[in-house]
Amino acid sequence: MTAAPHIETFVLGDFQTNCFVVTVPGASDPAACWIVDCGFEPEQMFRHVEERDLRPAALLLTHTHADHIAGVEAARQRFAGLEVWVHEAERGFGPDPMLNLSALLGAPITCAEPEHHVNDGDVLTLSGTQWRVVHAPGHSPGGVLFVHDASGQAIVGDTLFAGSIGRIDFPTSSPEDMRRTIGDVVMALPDATTIHPGHGPATTIGRERATNPFVLGGF
Repeated sequence: MTAAPHIETFVLGDFQTNCFVVTVPGASDPAACWIVDCGFEPEQMFRHVEERDLRPAALLLTHTHADHIAGVEAARQRFAGLEVWVHEAERGFGPDPMLNLSALLGAPITCAEPEHHVNDGDVLTLSGTQWRVVHAPGHSPGGVLFVHDASGQAIVGDTLFAGSIGRIDFPTSSPEDMRRTIGDVVMALPDATTIHPGHGPATTIGRERATNPFVLGGF
């Protein structure tokens, strides 16, 4: 039986963006890992991968806003052959500072188009563990959750935070989509699911269902 995936969090850059290294202890290939999101100042995360002799199998992106993609090209240079996966709805965001919002920061950032696109319902495999790709638009049009049902864990980007939700006032955000995503998609996960958001501490679906004002009162 494959062990539960381990999700290591790295809080990167001035935006305090949570980026992740996912491994599967006890797997037949324990060196294989995913990097999920790669923000500003990623050196700490890169050193973690190298010092543990991990081998990134892919760089998955929950969405393509600047603080989640600022280190993508550095990762491609650091880890030969690394392939990037992004939702189809954000095709073109990486190379476009207006779409990825870096133009608003006064320091445009670009990264090359991904090697692969994901869509809702896709299943990705890491060392025998299966992860569902769940489309979660609202904060951004191609926001996704990466859900490992067997261990009750999900990486959710800027969709849901402990006590809050991702911003919905950006040019490519949609309050209507976010309402559907929170109510119909995220809250459909079991209460025991641990969620790893793009900013702030991990939490659970049950805790947010009971206490998050945006879940309780709407927005």
